[in-house]
Amino acid sequence: MKTALITGITGQDGSWLAELLLAKGYAVHGTVRRTSTPGDSRLLPFLDRLVLHPADMTDAGSLRDAVAACRPDEVYNLAAQSHVGTSWAMPAYTTDVAGLGAVRLLDAVRAEAPSARVYQASTCEIFGTSPAPQSEATPLAPRNPYAVGKAAAYHAVRNHRDAYGLFAVNGILFNHESERRGERFVTRKITRAVGRIVAGTQGSLALGNLEARRDWGHAEDYVEAMWRMLQLDAPEDLVVATGVSHSVQDFVEAAFAAAGLDWREHVTTDPALVRPIDIPELVGDASRARERIGWSPRVGFDALVRRMVDHDVRLARLERDCGEAPVPRR
Repeated sequence: MKTALITGITGQDGSWLAELLLAKGYAVHGTVRRTSTPGDSRLLPFLDRLVLHPADMTDAGSLRDAVAACRPDEVYNLAAQSHVGTSWAMPAYTTDVAGLGAVRLLDAVRAEAPSARVYQASTCEIFGTSPAPQSEATPLAPRNPYAVGKAAAYHAVRNHRDAYGLFAVNGILFNHESERRGERFVTRKITRAVGRIVAGTQGSLALGNLEARRDWGHAEDYVEAMWRMLQLDAPEDLVVATGVSHSVQDFVEAAFAAAGLDWREHVTTDPALVRPIDIPELVGDASRARERIGWSPRVGFDALVRRMVDHDVRLARLERDCGEAPVPRR
């Protein structure tokens, strides 16, 4: 039985990855930050099969303790303050967690489990305004604090790989969503609003820039790519993407249409929601991932949107009828 350690296990990607690795027979460990309210609702269906360790990406000692406790074969660093909009309000914290946090974890692995394979969750945001489509050869041009931190982590992984022989890879993932996405992210903000409008508990939705274009896939597909990258014979950084971009307005139209609604009757734009710098288009060239790890997305854009809307319509009706958010169940 292999052992995996996942930082950020309580997030969208962490929950999908934990579920995947459990199905493959792994012993799965995760790190969790101490908070006053539980943050493990995404893990409830399989929480009793996980081992959780208290740790924080800003604290090197706790990361080293977590690695030492489980001696993992594979480490997946998914922890970050990953909301781009919030990164402008919390630039120091965001770049610390995303950038120096990765360095702390890499050093912990070197010290306590040097033979472990490390996956670093990189992001298409590191490409910034570099022309689309973006590939492994595209120059890095980060344009927000989150991307700056992730760019630092990207280089740290490459340095640890070259200097210390650590098996470490950057998975440069483009936007990936699901019904487990946090509600502050624009895609889930949209589908939650659709669900509540259908349920009669919300009337309108305010958004920022509707013209920004992104390459959206489903998170369940993307965690499969993470695992496959750590099964390579030699470490390699790869772009993971669908290769197709859609605008925020495209997502809005598809989400409202999936519920039989006209988006123009419910959506307004608010200049206060526009970011200081917004990247016009991010769309990935994942041809190398197809060649090297045999990965391609299974869930297309329309299916992704419908899956999220169907889930959030059901959720909004339960909230309306029960008077509170129900406990997630699979």
